[in-house]
Order: sequence, then C-alpha cells, then structure tokens
Amino acid sequence: MAVLTKEGAVFTQGYTIEISGTIPVNAGVSSSSALVVAWLRFLIQAQEATWEVADSQIGEWAYQSEVIFFNQPGGLMDQYTIAQGGMVFIDTQKGETTALTPKIGSLILAESGIAKQTLAVLQNARNYAQNAIKEVKQQQTEFDIHKAKKEDYHKYLPFVSSIYQPYWYAAIHNHLITQEAKHALLEPNPDFEVLGQLMDAHQKILQECIQNTPEAMIAQMSAAKNAGALGTKIIGSGGGGCMVALANENTKEGVIQAFKYAGAQNAYEVHLSSHR
Repeated sequence: MAVLTKEGAVFTQGYTIEISGTIPVNAGVSSSSALVVAWLRFLIQAQEATWEVADSQIGEWAYQSEVIFFNQPGGLMDQYTIAQGGMVFIDTQKGETTALTPKIGSLILAESGIAKQTLAVLQNARNYAQNAIKEVKQQQTEFDIHKAKKEDYHKYLPFVSSIYQPYWYAAIHNHLITQEAKHALLEPNPDFEVLGQLMDAHQKILQECIQNTPEAMIAQMSAAKNAGALGTKIIGSGGGGCMVALANENTKEGVIQAFKYAGAQNAYEVHLSSHR
C-alpha cells in the first residue's frame, strides 16, 4: 500500500481477506513474491481510480514492495517473472524483459522437505561476489561483469582475495551460462541436451563455489539424473527448498519417482504458462 499510495492510489475502505494456496512455503518457489504480486493486483482494483497497469509495472512495484522497501538482499527476478508470466529473460541493469517461448519439455519440481536459508545465503553470495568484482575493478577500472568473457576469470584472478575467489568464479561463469541459456531458449525448439548441461553446470557452481546445496538434495538430484533427467538444479536461494529437473515424456515419471525414493517430500510435473 505504501508503494501504491506514493504512486497516487487512494483507498477508502478496509477488507477482511483469507488467503490460501498450495505453493510450497519457504521452499524457493517464490511463494512470497507470488503473494505480493497477487496482493498488488487486488489493491489496484480496490483503490478508487481506474488504472490500466502493465504487467511489467506490477512486477516493478512488487520488487519495490518486497525488496527495496524492506532493504532485503533479493533481486527482481521473481517479481518480474510472476507478474509477466511464462518464461522471460530479464536484463537486470535496465529492468527490461524478453519473452522466451520455446517448447521446453517436461519440468519436474521436487520438494526436498528442507527449509531454505534465504537471507543468510543470499547476503553472503551477493556480498562476496560484489567484493570480488570490486577488487578487480580497483585494478582494472574498465572491467564490466555484464561483458565478461571466459578468459577474464584467470586473467583477473590474481586481483581477488582468496576468500572471494570461489564467488569470482561463480560471477564469471554464471554470467556465461546465462548468456548461453538465453541463446538456446530463443530458439523455438531448443536442444534439451544443451539446456540440461547448462543446468548441471550452474548447479556445480552452486554446490562447489556458493556451497548452498545440502547433501540430501545432492543425493536426490543424483537419483533423478540416474533416472533419466537431462539436468537438475536447486531453485531459490538454496540451503534447502526445491529442485527442478528437465526430463522428457519417456523419463518424467521415472524422474518423479526417483526424487521421492531418494527422500524428496514430493515431486510433480509443472507447466509454464503466460497471461500475455
């Protein structure tokens, strides 16, 4: 309400509202952001004036409400994606999104049953990565992480303190993985094998550099891979929560069962949809 009031919204009455849902809570599937987006849509309709608000603007207001207003360490990915729907690539510098509409195959969501550790994990990952980049820029002022190349990792590694070096690796290689994934997902029929490999490469960084994946979740993802998953990774901030696996029609049921047999609390197929 504070964000919308600042934008000129006027509220003249209160409401008694009960909210329920089946989205896993504290599990890395952005249930809090989903609620913020839904709440904003309600408040926009409830205030006096008639507003025609773009989905992108709702995403921005949700980000301001959940992250900026409370000075939290999260980014804008969750809010922008939920508000706009479907699969999108987000330019976090400009706040712009590109719709991705590939045939993605089967995505399996698995609930580990382990509560995630959002604030501590996010804060450490962000601060350490930013410190690594800052140390590089102190020596090479022209360096731009958004234009980083693979060779920049070794080129600038001597400038980075040992404690930040794993996060320097993560910063460079996660950027490269993101660019490769964007290129693949702009194709209407992407190569699932390539996407699976990129998922696995990202997960390897999360495990070995960010160190935010519990052993139980590593075992559950390994079981899914053995059952035919093309790629697996944790989602959300890590430390617990949910995982996602890329499968096909022939392997999806086996992947679901493998997650459960390995100790996951639940696993099921999810479908991407857009309200554009």
